[in-house]
Amino acid sequence: MAGRRSYASWLKFAVLTVFLVLFIAPFVFLLLNSFKENNAITSNPMALPAGLDFANYKVAIDKMGYLTAFWNTLAITTASVLLISLFAAMTAHYFVRNPTRGNQYTFLIMVASMIIPFQAIMIPLVKIYGSLGMLNNKGSLIYMYLGFGSSLAVFIYHGFVKSIPAELEEAAMIDGCTRTQTFFRIVFPVLTPTTATIAILNVLWIWNDFLLPSLILVNPEQRTLPLSTYNFYGTYTVDYGPLMAGLVLTILPIIVVYLFGQKYIIQGVMQGSIK
Repeated sequence: MAGRRSYASWLKFAVLTVFLVLFIAPFVFLLLNSFKENNAITSNPMALPAGLDFANYKVAIDKMGYLTAFWNTLAITTASVLLISLFAAMTAHYFVRNPTRGNQYTFLIMVASMIIPFQAIMIPLVKIYGSLGMLNNKGSLIYMYLGFGSSLAVFIYHGFVKSIPAELEEAAMIDGCTRTQTFFRIVFPVLTPTTATIAILNVLWIWNDFLLPSLILVNPEQRTLPLSTYNFYGTYTVDYGPLMAGLVLTILPIIVVYLFGQKYIIQGVMQGSIK
């Protein structure tokens, strides 16, 4: 019996190791090729670099306008995540505490909207907002992220708000709190694990998003980091070395955020499932 368990454990370990290698391999190749010249990348992309030459990173920072693109991405991501977290929590709380038929239908419509692919609406979206003069504006992009990200956030908050006893809010209102004060002083702090989960998931999505910013932000000075990698593509050639370095610089901040925030994702999902 013990032998079977040991065999099963080793088999599970081997399978997980294979999946880990398959998952990490693209990132390893990306990092290795970021230190190589173009001819070395095209001749043998899997070979080790001759040395740690950071010339590609210097070219990437200059050609991408890295600092400008970084602050654009940071501002858009931060504003979008804060607005999504706040408005989604308020909406979910309102739906739970006011279970009218209209609210239930609205909630179902929001949940159903998550299955609509963005590619199906991107052309009408650009046409409509372009006619209103709302393109090439970071504020418009934040507004769109709020619309596209709210449905999932409301769905996640909705299940968690149900676990909060209504008597807790009633006690606060008896003590003199208004509905707004009750939400921000009682309900929203209780939603902290779920808020952390939603915030991290949205940071990963918005920071790495390429398609929506490419449709909205036309001015090079307003481009985000993923859009700035376009600068390495010519008409007939691609500057692979600096491109690889630029991609590393683009994903590095979000990897750091994920490494520090992954425990909050697990904590939020576990608490939500238990409650």
